[in-house]
Amino acid sequence: MSRTAIVVILVAIVALLLSTGYYLYLKDQEAPIKFGTENAQTRTIVKKTVATGSVVPRREVEMKPQVSGVIDKIYVEEGQIIRKGDLIARVRIIPNMVTLNNAENRLSLSKIALQNAKREYDRNKGLFEEGVIAESAYRQFELTYENAKEERQNAEDNLDLIKRGSSRRSGKFTNTNVRSTITGMILTVPVEVGNSVIEANTFNDGTTIATVANMDQMIFEGKVDESDVGKIRTGMDLILRIGAIEDETFLATLERISPKGVEENGAIKFEIVAALQKPDSNQSFIRANYSANADIVLEQRDSVLAISESLLQFQNDSPFVEVETSEQQFEKRQIKTGLSDGIFVEVVEGIQPQDNIKNPQEVIEQ
Repeated sequence: MSRTAIVVILVAIVALLLSTGYYLYLKDQEAPIKFGTENAQTRTIVKKTVATGSVVPRREVEMKPQVSGVIDKIYVEEGQIIRKGDLIARVRIIPNMVTLNNAENRLSLSKIALQNAKREYDRNKGLFEEGVIAESAYRQFELTYENAKEERQNAEDNLDLIKRGSSRRSGKFTNTNVRSTITGMILTVPVEVGNSVIEANTFNDGTTIATVANMDQMIFEGKVDESDVGKIRTGMDLILRIGAIEDETFLATLERISPKGVEENGAIKFEIVAALQKPDSNQSFIRANYSANADIVLEQRDSVLAISESLLQFQNDSPFVEVETSEQQFEKRQIKTGLSDGIFVEVVEGIQPQDNIKNPQEVIEQ
């Protein structure tokens, strides 16, 4: 190899070494990574669970007719306040032809029987007055005559009931009128004039004429997960948030927890019922079947030392934090934690309020 080639190779090696050294020097001159720090705070930690459900009236009653027929008139409308006994609707009876025919035949036969009984009664009354027959025989004809009069009246009443739903002896009382059984607000009127309706009986629930509810007594019906049901008890306060009413909360008191859970989307849920406290006059009107979420406070710690959960680090399932000893110099410190709300966690021991705690997720750019 010539001397010139050797010199060129040596120069190239020296240049490579110099460039590598310069790169390493520049890398050593890069600023170290700096982390943000936070201090512990005194705050209230609340652990709660959320129950989803809806707000419904405590008492909601469906009004049904006592006879089958056609709606002749409706006297109420949705949203109207009515009292117990107020008239809601009137039903016009469409009689069954077979039943009507039987009732007319019964009336005709009762008239014939009454005429015959009257003739026998009048004839034997004269004989009794003349002393021809004994009083006991006369009383039998009198009894037959009175029974015939009553049968005719019953037949007339039966025919009136089939045709009109009321009889002459019942006066103003008729089962064709549908009246409210409670005081409250009309929620729905699902029928219109001319609709056919069916009476409530053993084999049929009947047609609903109107739904009435007391809107002053509302309850929340919801469900909680089985992991939380053992932590709640009757008498606990609930904070309701109704989706349709923004920026307002309503208070409720837990009344009942179902003893049996039901499976829902692969999880076991337990039904709860809570009574709403009467809203203030300046709060929005709560309508039936509003969807709502209820916050149930399970545990609470007032005025305790707490840090953000993002500051926690773990080693062998033991929590620790890194406390700043000097600028950007940290030491590990084991801590004991308490209640957590998912964002902040209570610190029972291990740190002081003045300690600067490293936030491993906050890197300060240089």
